[in-house]
Amino acid sequence: MDRILKTARSSGSLNLSNRSLKEVPDEVYKILETVGEGDKWWEAVELQKLILAHNDIEVLKEEIKNLSSLSVLNICHNKLSHLPPAIGELQMLKSLDISFNLIVSIPEEIGSATSLVKLDCSNNLLKELPSSLGGCLDLSDLKASNNCITNLPEDLVNCSKLTKLDVEGNKLTVLCKNNIISWTSLTELNASKNLLISIPENIGLLSRVVRLDFHQNKISSIPSSIMGCSSLAEFYMGNNMLTSLPSEIGALSRLGTLDLHSNQLKEFPAGACKLRLSVLDLSNNTLSGLPPEIGTMTTLRKLLLSGNPMRTLRSSLVSGPTAALLKYLRSRLSSDEESGSAKTPAKEDHISMAARLSISTKELSLTGLGLNTVPSEVWESGDIVKVDLSRNLIQELPNELISCASLQI
Repeated sequence: MDRILKTARSSGSLNLSNRSLKEVPDEVYKILETVGEGDKWWEAVELQKLILAHNDIEVLKEEIKNLSSLSVLNICHNKLSHLPPAIGELQMLKSLDISFNLIVSIPEEIGSATSLVKLDCSNNLLKELPSSLGGCLDLSDLKASNNCITNLPEDLVNCSKLTKLDVEGNKLTVLCKNNIISWTSLTELNASKNLLISIPENIGLLSRVVRLDFHQNKISSIPSSIMGCSSLAEFYMGNNMLTSLPSEIGALSRLGTLDLHSNQLKEFPAGACKLRLSVLDLSNNTLSGLPPEIGTMTTLRKLLLSGNPMRTLRSSLVSGPTAALLKYLRSRLSSDEESGSAKTPAKEDHISMAARLSISTKELSLTGLGLNTVPSEVWESGDIVKVDLSRNLIQELPNELISCASLQI
């Protein structure tokens, strides 16, 4: 321990994970007070990172406030039942991981740790989150999954920098509309495995959200405002009570994965066939057939249909390769419909798929597509760093490229 503490005094980082500790050694709380005679005390630095994960620690003492320079505190996978109010005195704390403990409540003092950016309190025994979290204005990543939380504090409306929210596996019955108004920076929202009966009507305000997960709730409808979620790439609505889909869902041009399994859908609307999906899960619904327009969804790589009372499709098609099913459905379209709906599928599909890929890679490749103009996807993808438009027929660059502030190449 002496050797480890000596190293920590010079590096500012202390890792005591997986050491079967039943308590935090007192030397940790007063790490700068225990400088040995042979140590270069003038080179000692205050502790900034403390990892205590995977131990059997039951208590975090008030003396934690002595470590005033802590920016990272990880005490996950222990046996804590509570946090000391002194946690709020850690003014420099940016990341707090208390997941996988036995914590029944988080003290309101947590709101005084105003530098907090990331909080993981998942897998505990929490029934609520402290309203004072609304004072952590820089909070961007909040994970509170697998607790017993029945509602989210309204004061979270102040956390306008929130980009990731995970409340999976709780007892939430509603998501507050006022919070949605403020959370316009959200890119990921996971509210699966709760008791939600609806999606907020203003969900369309989340124009930056890339992943929405509401699976395993009691939701009966999707608001038409969903079309406002223009960045949405993954939408999970399996295990709910949907009986229909809004036609506006067809406007989600970047949507690649749509999971609708285990609902009560009687049909898939033809308007949704404009989507350029890679995966569509319609298994375990009450579909008796499919619109032939699905055959024009040439980007589909996986279409799941098992568990439906299909009467207009042979079982061999339903359970067979997706490509064969799409080909059959296209054959059911009249020649006019088919030619009209597939005018330039390869070009449009390539642009759409490239735009979806760019969400994570920040690179957009549109080379060799015979383009006459620069597609709007280039400047609508706000964080793009690299764009390749080589081997096309483009004669001029549009003024809209001025808005590509992140573009480097």
